[in-house]
Amino acid sequence: MTRIDRRALFASGAAAALLAATGTSLADTPKSGGMLRLAVPRDDSLEQLARGAVFDTLTEIAPDGTLRGELATSWQTDAQARVWSFDLREDVVFHDGAALDVGDVLAVLNAVGRAEAVTPNAIRLELAEANPGLPFLLADSRFVITRDGQGVTPLHAANGTGCYRVERAEDGRHFLGRKMADHYKAGSAGWADAVEIIVIPDARVRAEALRDGYVDIAALPAGDDLRGRRGLRFHPGESDMALAVASHVGMPRQVGGGRALDDGRIAERWWLA
Repeated sequence: MTRIDRRALFASGAAAALLAATGTSLADTPKSGGMLRLAVPRDDSLEQLARGAVFDTLTEIAPDGTLRGELATSWQTDAQARVWSFDLREDVVFHDGAALDVGDVLAVLNAVGRAEAVTPNAIRLELAEANPGLPFLLADSRFVITRDGQGVTPLHAANGTGCYRVERAEDGRHFLGRKMADHYKAGSAGWADAVEIIVIPDARVRAEALRDGYVDIAALPAGDDLRGRRGLRFHPGESDMALAVASHVGMPRQVGGGRALDDGRIAERWWLA
């Protein structure tokens, strides 16, 4: 059997033909590297995006709306959906180097019920009332896992288990996150080497920053300054753009429907194509 030279394939038009046959394109294929830069208004966008990069939850809602595990690998419940059990990942560390401990998770789950450790990596949770939707609830940013259950600290001191650690942050103004080496999500999320989020209060200035190449994504830009401009994409559309995106940015085929910012997960889900 002839062995395919991958470098030669992707240097030729054959790569595009191959990917077209599978329903994808080069731009749809996540690529590692670079710094992803976002301009956001002065609202909770900076906090939402930065904390989505720094912290994890037990479960995660994918861009297509499906539920998947994050710090939990599996979960089960009884017939009444009142007693739950969760199995935790064993390869997770906080940005300060400490390993994820069952106690870190108990501190969060005790806010919704009575939680206890069954093993060092398994938890039993008993609710006061049945809740079949509990795994979806635990994907909410209110239930991020923090070290020793200390709660969400100021952004510059945030210590999570997410794809990005805080390199520099100024609450309400700026965030710079650097990708964690050997993260448990490596190869499936956290594509950019670094993520920078800048607060620009004026929508027209955000549009100008994107147009002039200072940022790669602008949230809620002044639409009149960008409509009809080539080389940009708009979400959900040009007439009601919540996000304007440069052509060199790769993004999931679907964007999380909870909010325009891909449910706060842009930092780990989007890439530089």
